[in-house]
Amino acid sequence: MRVFAGFIKRIAGAACLGLVGMAAPAQAEIPDELFAALGLERNAAPNVLYEAIVKRYRDPEQGYSKGAFADLWEPIAFSKYMSPGLFYEGPDLDFEVSARECVECHQGVTPGWVHSWEKSVHSDLDEIRSLTPADSRFYKQDLIKQVETNLVSMGLLDEGQQLEEVGCVDCHMGIGAEGGNHKTDLHMPDAGDCGQCHLQQFAERESERDTAIWPQGQWPDGRPSHALSMLANYETAIWAGMEEREVAEGCTMCHTAQNTCNSCHTRHEFSAVEARKPEACSTCHNGVDHPEFENFMMSKHGVVYTAHGDEWDWELPLKEAFEKGGQTGPTCQTCHFENDGEYGHNLVQKVRWGFQPMKSIADNLDHEWFEDRKEAWIATCSQCHSDRFARSYFEVIDNVTIDAVEKVEEARTVMQGLYDDKLLVGQTTNRPPPPEPSKDAAGGFYALFWAEGNNPSAIEYEFTEMWEQRLMSVFKGVAHANPGGFTYTNAWSQLLRQGIRIRDEDTRLRERAAMLERIRKLENPE
Repeated sequence: MRVFAGFIKRIAGAACLGLVGMAAPAQAEIPDELFAALGLERNAAPNVLYEAIVKRYRDPEQGYSKGAFADLWEPIAFSKYMSPGLFYEGPDLDFEVSARECVECHQGVTPGWVHSWEKSVHSDLDEIRSLTPADSRFYKQDLIKQVETNLVSMGLLDEGQQLEEVGCVDCHMGIGAEGGNHKTDLHMPDAGDCGQCHLQQFAERESERDTAIWPQGQWPDGRPSHALSMLANYETAIWAGMEEREVAEGCTMCHTAQNTCNSCHTRHEFSAVEARKPEACSTCHNGVDHPEFENFMMSKHGVVYTAHGDEWDWELPLKEAFEKGGQTGPTCQTCHFENDGEYGHNLVQKVRWGFQPMKSIADNLDHEWFEDRKEAWIATCSQCHSDRFARSYFEVIDNVTIDAVEKVEEARTVMQGLYDDKLLVGQTTNRPPPPEPSKDAAGGFYALFWAEGNNPSAIEYEFTEMWEQRLMSVFKGVAHANPGGFTYTNAWSQLLRQGIRIRDEDTRLRERAAMLERIRKLENPE
């Protein structure tokens, strides 16, 4: 069996003392799908690979744009920081600056930036070069060499030349720049800028576009993913159509991963330690529609992290966290960065239920595409659990989620019947259409961000909450092994409650319609 063989491979050579220790998986290879999509050989030179990736990354036809509904909305002032490549304009400060002057000036203007940068690896690469193998950060010496190899290939560094630091101008004006004009040369970096140095990680992240190709078209190609997260935001109909643009930017704030690596590696320290901790994910992966962080923290995994995380060596890379770093339980990164024993920045290679369980997924779980991904997940879980245990719990995950999807579909049938029969409150008298490009629907997603007259009606809002939030609460609770998270706490019980209310309202509205018809006939006998 592939999974069992993979497990044996992982633990071979690991120390045994009561329990088998976790072996250190290798660094991930860039998925083959990316090379195929770009028409490149795997041995492509760094400059060739980078140019191909960044060309696609910044292509307006492939996601670097305002999306399909661009004519319906305009950016606000804050938008320039969410999508700098599209909207950023530098401050009106027309003067020349040198690299060192940036630091000197900003020590007074924005000292927080400078303090963060001074704590970063970027500020002193020689400190890393001086480390001994006993230091947990020693592995970064190889990363620096990899960066220098990339830059030599791109013509940005001479052969044999060493980087001294990565300063303000390297990111904000261009790698190796001595300085420039603060008004015309300054730009806000995007992920493509980071990718010049961090090509491996950039390529891994961008490969999400090529590995999230759903067999029955459940999601658009490459989604859901970090790589196309902003496009997904811009092409959400109500986001583009709503008038309250500041509210809309609240959604945007959690869709910035496409545009910037800063979403996980906060500027200007860009800490790998920070990015390895669950809190790095929590800003976006929380709340009623995707409560991953809450469910992780309340699970046994989260308890182990809370109780013992301060004892772990977070400076070590993920692949060495258990064997050398004292880690005794998984984090978000342990499970979601790992695939087939390797760790990388493609987080969608094992995605099965996506970011919204739906009938078209539930009906196709026996398809090879879904089965292969389940096996990959079981291999991940089998690094700490037995294969048999992991398989038994995946039965729980899938069956609980299928049950929840069925409850939603039952309610959907009822709601669609009310809509088709024009029985919803105010449907024939007080139902303005939602803003374009949203289309009127029974419990459409727009109900969470727009309301006028009786659109949506109260029961429709209930249904929208049911399919968009409560269903996700059930799935995220069971997937993250938080017992209350998929039973009592805002999950299964509340899902049933919403179904009950919908059926009650269906009965009430239909009885009312029948009564009104009887009255009409009494008042207007034939």
